[in-house]
Amino acid sequence: MDTEQRAFDVMSPDCPSRSIMQRMGDKWTPLVFLALEAGPRRFSALRQDIGGVTPKVLTQTLRSLERDGLLTRTIYPEVPPRVEYELTELGATLLGPLEIVRDWAQGHAEKIIRARLNYDEINEG
Repeated sequence: MDTEQRAFDVMSPDCPSRSIMQRMGDKWTPLVFLALEAGPRRFSALRQDIGGVTPKVLTQTLRSLERDGLLTRTIYPEVPPRVEYELTELGATLLGPLEIVRDWAQGHAEKIIRARLNYDEINEG
């Protein structure tokens, strides 16, 4: 087993890999990845693609992902300046797992909505 593999355990509260896993489970992170799947996007296009995210939260999410080396931010010297975001090679490695989760969520949404309604009906009255 690789030394790096043995050094990290997300189940350990002090392990740095836990914060990385939590970032992937963040409300907006997977949507940013899926929006960038087709290639570089401008901020306004990302916000439109994702829907419902505030500019402040999207900015914070993009900065965190850039800090983690999962996307790049490129500023083009134009007037007005054009800024684009793009997945790095490392960031692109998450697309496969995220597509599986997206497909699962979309494929099981109806069953989960039904389960929620049943639960609420039983537990509300």
